[in-house]
Amino acid sequence: MDSIISTFHIDWKLLIAQMVNFAIVFFVLYKFALKPIMKVMDERTKTVEKGLKDAKKIEERLLAADKESEAKIIKAKRDASNILEHAQKKAEDNKNALVEKSKEEVAGVIQKAKEQIKGEKQAMAKELKKEMAELVVLSVEKVLAEKMDSEKDKELIKGIIK
Repeated sequence: MDSIISTFHIDWKLLIAQMVNFAIVFFVLYKFALKPIMKVMDERTKTVEKGLKDAKKIEERLLAADKESEAKIIKAKRDASNILEHAQKKAEDNKNALVEKSKEEVAGVIQKAKEQIKGEKQAMAKELKKEMAELVVLSVEKVLAEKMDSEKDKELIKGIIK
């Protein structure tokens, strides 16, 4: 060992002084540089971890909101479909009601026209009977006014038969 010390020219006093200096520098650096840097690094690590947790929570909320909005969209589409179906059914019912009402109105108009025609027919029949009666009276007067002989009587009978 003495040969190594003499070969490398190691001085024990200088080596101990350097060790003491190194310990002092290490202690000062550890106390004033390394501890604050480690503290800042720990705080930064905690901040980053908190940010990651918050980002994960936000992402979960976003997915939940997407699912909820998708469910609401599906429900809205279903409701819209039901509303359209209901509106179509109501329109069909209204159409059928209008058709029935129109049929009833047409039937009423036809009935009124039939009654009017029947009334006119009866009035015409009365008028015809009246005119026939007048014609009969006129023809009887004419026949009575003329002297009836057998020849005229035969002609009258033939005319009536025709």
